[in-house]
Amino acid sequence: MIASLNIKKKIKSFNRIITIDGDKSLSIRWVLLASQATGKSKAYNLLMSEDVMAALDSVKRLGIKVKIHQKYCEIYGNGINGFKYKNNLVIDAKNSGTLGRLILGLLVKAPQKIKLIGDKSLSKRDFSRVTIPLQKFGVKFYYKSKNKLPLFILGSKHPKSINYLENKGSAQCKSSVMLAALNASGSTLIKAKKSRNHSELLFKYLKIPIKIKKTKKYDFIKIEQPKKIKSFTYQIPGDISSSSFFIVLTTLSNNSKLLIKNVNINPSRTGVIKILKKMGAKISFTNQKYYRGEKIANILITSSNNLKAINCPSELNSSAIDEFLIIFLVAARAKGTSYFKDLAELNQKESPRLVWGSKILNMMGVKTELTKDSIKIYGQPNLKIKELIKIKNYLKDHRVFMMSTIAALTCGGQWKIYDKDSINTSFPSFLKIIKKIDKNSI
Repeated sequence: MIASLNIKKKIKSFNRIITIDGDKSLSIRWVLLASQATGKSKAYNLLMSEDVMAALDSVKRLGIKVKIHQKYCEIYGNGINGFKYKNNLVIDAKNSGTLGRLILGLLVKAPQKIKLIGDKSLSKRDFSRVTIPLQKFGVKFYYKSKNKLPLFILGSKHPKSINYLENKGSAQCKSSVMLAALNASGSTLIKAKKSRNHSELLFKYLKIPIKIKKTKKYDFIKIEQPKKIKSFTYQIPGDISSSSFFIVLTTLSNNSKLLIKNVNINPSRTGVIKILKKMGAKISFTNQKYYRGEKIANILITSSNNLKAINCPSELNSSAIDEFLIIFLVAARAKGTSYFKDLAELNQKESPRLVWGSKILNMMGVKTELTKDSIKIYGQPNLKIKELIKIKNYLKDHRVFMMSTIAALTCGGQWKIYDKDSINTSFPSFLKIIKKIDKNSI
């Protein structure tokens, strides 16, 4: 029996204060970098989702000691390339593209073949975008199916530094090469299209030799091989991607107000805020501060009854790439026709999200025009849903489930959303927080 969620009514007006689970991108990066540090590192508010648990399991399989306590997690690192390699080792990235791609960067010295596998969704995604640059370090890869998982990696005894152009705006590809540079002699040079910069900030905080020169479209990154990485403690802030669902829940609800505390508002991640504010959403930051280079704040949202369409600037795409499904929902309720372009990268996610965004809006009675990399959405401010909507067969993409739930709670109608456990990938407490806001809503 596949667990499903049935929603038959809109959420009532609310005024609440909530906190959100730890940032997934930072949680996975903490695990991987702590495994390369020397000694005991500690993380508070580590996201205990399937993706992060897969990261912890992966470093454990590589001989790293991990202890999970009630309020924090400890990792006992053995230094750079301090992994213990066993015969016939298998690393399972589950649903996590971040883990699957980044951990390959740490395995560039693997002395024997290691097999990387993932779930059905991850096994459909292109891994050549990281294996091609990693091959330049001297690493060898073997695929069973072209460019897809499962794959085998065989490292090099003496990885050499490389020059790399990352022109897709993928933080995963950039970060994988950055992690590989920890084991490469000389200077690794990266010219990277703008994308989230958590890895760069962590490298700076950990005093890994890194220099960054920024231009309008690209960052030029130079990394020297460090002698060691010191163990470190990290208090992981709330996740902006997870927060975005509650930002939109409040924006589209009547007479409601919400304060989300202690959220990571790194400028490379706040495209969703910029886009929604351009559309008329009422969002503001309070109590702003910096922690380990990351910008953190409380987010205050109030309902908005006058949302307008947007011709979305594509330069905002990379800083909102994980939030476009929920942005499309706002466009469906805005006055006018919204246009989003240069979004082919969306179809490289857990599911083809550009396609699924269009499909769900069409089920709701909202007209869309879809191409391989763009979507037009004809907004309906007074949208009324009459048909029963069933969401299923979406490769268990957690963001499809959450977007559908917010649509049901704010737009009405009857909904049956399958694969409720998909949220465990990134946001296990998603439904609990909704019940905290309105216990009778689901």
